[in-house]
Amino acid sequence: MDKIERMKGLIAEINKHNYQYYVKDNPTISDQEYDALYDELVELEREIGEILPDSPTQRVGGAPLKNFQPHTHLAPLWSLDKSKTAAELLSWDTRVKKLLDGTNHPIEYVMELKFDGLTLNLTYEDGLLVQAATRGNGVVGEGILKQVKTIKTVPLAIAHKGKIEVQGEGIMKLSVLEKYNETAAEPLKNARNAAAGALRNLDPKTTAKRNLDAFFYNVGYYEEMDFNNHLEIIDFLKSNEFPVNGYLKHCKDINEVIEEIEDLKEELKDLDFLIDGIVIKINHIATRKALGYTQKFPRWAMAFKFEAQEVTTKLKDVVWQVGRTGKLTPSAELEAVDIGGVTVSRATLNNWEDIQRKRVKIGCNVWLRRSNDVIPEIMGAIEETCEDAIPVTKPVECPACGSEVVEKGAHIFCPNSLSCKPQLVSRIVHYASRDAMDIEGFSEKTAEQLFESLGLKGIADLYDLNFHDLIKLERFGEKKAQNLLDAIEKSKDCQLDSFVYALGIPNVGRKTAGDLAKHFKSLEAIRGAKYDELILLPDVGDIVAKSIVEFFEDETISKSIEKLLEAGVKPQYEVLEEVENTTFKDKTVVVTGTLEHFSRKEIKDLLEKLGAKVAGSVSKKTDYVIAGEEAGSKLEKAQEIIDSGVETKLRILSEKDFMDMT
Repeated sequence: MDKIERMKGLIAEINKHNYQYYVKDNPTISDQEYDALYDELVELEREIGEILPDSPTQRVGGAPLKNFQPHTHLAPLWSLDKSKTAAELLSWDTRVKKLLDGTNHPIEYVMELKFDGLTLNLTYEDGLLVQAATRGNGVVGEGILKQVKTIKTVPLAIAHKGKIEVQGEGIMKLSVLEKYNETAAEPLKNARNAAAGALRNLDPKTTAKRNLDAFFYNVGYYEEMDFNNHLEIIDFLKSNEFPVNGYLKHCKDINEVIEEIEDLKEELKDLDFLIDGIVIKINHIATRKALGYTQKFPRWAMAFKFEAQEVTTKLKDVVWQVGRTGKLTPSAELEAVDIGGVTVSRATLNNWEDIQRKRVKIGCNVWLRRSNDVIPEIMGAIEETCEDAIPVTKPVECPACGSEVVEKGAHIFCPNSLSCKPQLVSRIVHYASRDAMDIEGFSEKTAEQLFESLGLKGIADLYDLNFHDLIKLERFGEKKAQNLLDAIEKSKDCQLDSFVYALGIPNVGRKTAGDLAKHFKSLEAIRGAKYDELILLPDVGDIVAKSIVEFFEDETISKSIEKLLEAGVKPQYEVLEEVENTTFKDKTVVVTGTLEHFSRKEIKDLLEKLGAKVAGSVSKKTDYVIAGEEAGSKLEKAQEIIDSGVETKLRILSEKDFMDMT
């Protein structure tokens, strides 16, 4: 009995730590201390020959099941009616008011994310998880208890002892999917199918390997207690340590709901899991009961569907492109398809190994995902469409210059860095870009023209350009030629982090360039940095440290840097003064249009120095919009918010307004 009591104590303690680690993201003990507790529990279970129902050792998955057993839900799981426009939401609100006409039931709404995974219905008795099931047809689902127990965020035991059914969604986070696919023999196509496939796999050990998560949002059946509104249900779930998503919006009317949806379309693009919309529910339970149900849906809830971020389409061809480092990257040409409101005809494939793992072939259909407004990525082929498809050909020579390619790990490179046009043009364009040396008016077309007509072969050659040569070029008048020369001259006085980024060191982005500048404070110190010192910097791992050392040890690169310095380029490290109190401190600012006195990078740097957060899109959380000439949709959105009549802190500033305030 002493050992059983010890097991119970260990289970309670381990489950508490699991909740802090997996749900709260706030670990309270070290991995070593956790492992010691877990190992002690495993040893006690082996010694006694008994495993208690809420033991965390069950999460690894047991023996495969022969089949799923049907489970009848204690309360039905309803589908939701769907809407896609504000007009449809207003129509629903009108129907609700008409049905409640003459009653005193309040009409308030709550908004939650509509997760794109597999619906879970969990049954607890006497505080223990005794069953888990899929939605099925809403009345009968499939019992998947062993599979659900592998999800570390799902509580095996709760404080509440009454019989309840709790509903939620099993999901696979996008970061987890990406990590899983890095080593998987067969990559998973998308996060939703990955979660659903794992939970409906007869082998719980397969489920455990997917490292799934879950969010819970409803109590469908309960005994010996009551709820007045949805907010109380959410509080109950939180108090019993269920993972509840942080987003929950309480709105007094449908207009607030519609305003919130407009803001969310931008704000929800950075989520680490799939959603396909928002669920809008009547808050008060008595109002829900008064409204009741149709044959299919509750009248008191509505799903607002966002445009799909995952679609399928046909792969027409794979074209190999050469970048500034000489790396050949496969670009997929697709049958045009709408995804997230954008027509897409090209997508990313990482490298040759990626093509093999995803089993894509020319002519097959593929899964396509677009998130965070980046270039869409192919997740994998749809096997059934690959039978008559043509394998992608592995390149043996550079598609641009014909040089024999070389392989380094998973990547293919063109070694001809001195005369391969795409490499040279890309390096010059990168050097001149806004986040680098910010040479205004410089474009890829200009770089190609300078390469072909004037023999520009490297970034240092930019500072040898003269008016006499430029004026002879097609599309170069006197003004354009002089403006370009002035912009190149202006770039000589630059910030150290911008210059380091402009050099195009492999694996060094804008943030790492900033970290190098902040730590070493001079170009000479960065050029002389050793591997052992670099590896200690934040976000600098083995590969990045080696890339930096090898870059500055390259004799050709060193000569190019010396030539830049001789031409008058003066990278300086500026120590930003600590912001104490400015008008823009802790304010969210959006810049749109062309400004007369600032480049986009200059005003961004200045705003950040003033303590502001510079955002890329306008929402009701925006404090200021600085609008220059030819300001477009962002200015229109800001004006719409101001004109809507809703109380707002948003102000539109001209460039002069901004300068007067600073």
